[in-house]
Amino acid sequence: MERFFGLAARGTTPAREVRGGVTTFMAMAYIVLLNPIILGGATDVTGARLSIVQLTTATALSAAVSTILMGLAGNAPFGVAAGLGLNAVVAYQAAPYMTWAQAMGLVVLEGAVIVVLAVSGLRRLIMDAIPLALKHAISVGIGMFIALIGFVDAGFVTKGAGTVVQLGATGHLTTWPVALFCFGLLLMIILYVRRVPGAILIAILVTAALSVIVNSVAVIDPKSWGVVVPAIPDGVVSAPDFGLVGHVDVFGGFGRAGVVTASVVLFTLVLSGFFDAMGTIIGVSDEAGLVRADGSVPNLGRILTVDGVTAMIGGLTSSSANTVFVESAAGVGEGARTGLASLVTGVLFACALLVSPLATVVPAAAAAPALVLVGALMMTQSRNVPWQDLEMAIPAFLTIALMPFTYSITNGVGAGVIAYTVVKAARGRFREIGPLLWIVSVIFVCYFAVEAIEGLFR
Repeated sequence: MERFFGLAARGTTPAREVRGGVTTFMAMAYIVLLNPIILGGATDVTGARLSIVQLTTATALSAAVSTILMGLAGNAPFGVAAGLGLNAVVAYQAAPYMTWAQAMGLVVLEGAVIVVLAVSGLRRLIMDAIPLALKHAISVGIGMFIALIGFVDAGFVTKGAGTVVQLGATGHLTTWPVALFCFGLLLMIILYVRRVPGAILIAILVTAALSVIVNSVAVIDPKSWGVVVPAIPDGVVSAPDFGLVGHVDVFGGFGRAGVVTASVVLFTLVLSGFFDAMGTIIGVSDEAGLVRADGSVPNLGRILTVDGVTAMIGGLTSSSANTVFVESAAGVGEGARTGLASLVTGVLFACALLVSPLATVVPAAAAAPALVLVGALMMTQSRNVPWQDLEMAIPAFLTIALMPFTYSITNGVGAGVIAYTVVKAARGRFREIGPLLWIVSVIFVCYFAVEAIEGLFR
């Protein structure tokens, strides 16, 4: 184990890796329930819907295989599963114009394109071309983003009637799930600052157990819990249904929807998958202390290749495109530093194939505090941004602000890269930009204007 994962070299132990892997699974487990809801709520061009039961199996299977592959081949503490945002593109941008099998075929093609970019070294060159200070800004932005995800998932922050967001459902904290979230967050903070081993995991388990008790004795609207309602399941074991696995038509979408529409969907998937994963890899690696002084990440080539392969796996299982999950930062906060943690997370996803009822025990109120705490920890990377240098400060700010404000890592990275390129060009410092950043900036301009561009060809 030591030789394979290099535990000592990264300053970790098997116990820390196991705790980190379990914590990442706890923070990610919601996707086994949420992904089927998103995909199962849409219909394809023929009006067909995917089975929720089959989607649940496909999501867990895809996450298990992908995360284990990331651990063994990439030796990185990253959980991998169906990406939020990417599944929405499949459900609401692809499916209305083609069959589900054809939509998943585009996902396979997306993964293949990303693998080619990774194997050719182009993806790594693009990552290396991004200035180190902007990489730190990506880490900070992801910290803000996952903290917001935690607050929203727990119901602590909601959409207001007269404001964009507000505190609680009414402007005040009024529900039991929110109260339990606050309890869990405070408990987690107390345990963490007192350096209690397993602080994040302990707080999640304690809050989950308390949530089950409160839900059984109090009258609570099930909707206030979010996707997972904490309750003792009727059974523990359930049989998986693999009916969707392999149900894919790789090139059929171009014939059914037309070359332009299918190409726009593929472009959106590739760009979102490419830069979402890139931002997450940089941010989580930075938080784990794995980023070298020159800004490079160990085993980056293999990690990027695995990321593309796992996207293909998502299409082949009909669970939508897989990507590295930003919630992996929760496991890193618990001590995860190597692929051993990912191996643990992947095995737990595999177990979820047979014991999926247990995935309904941990509500957002229990898991979300980990995202908020880790978001706070990732904010410390802001000290590495030269705020006194406006040429870097403004692109860094846009990167940080737009991730939570637009609910997208890709949007934040894109805004930061474009701003950096424009500012440097305005100052006449063209040599500091480099040809790759010019190309990436143009691609991002096309990404932000993709609907207008698509309209020109219709």
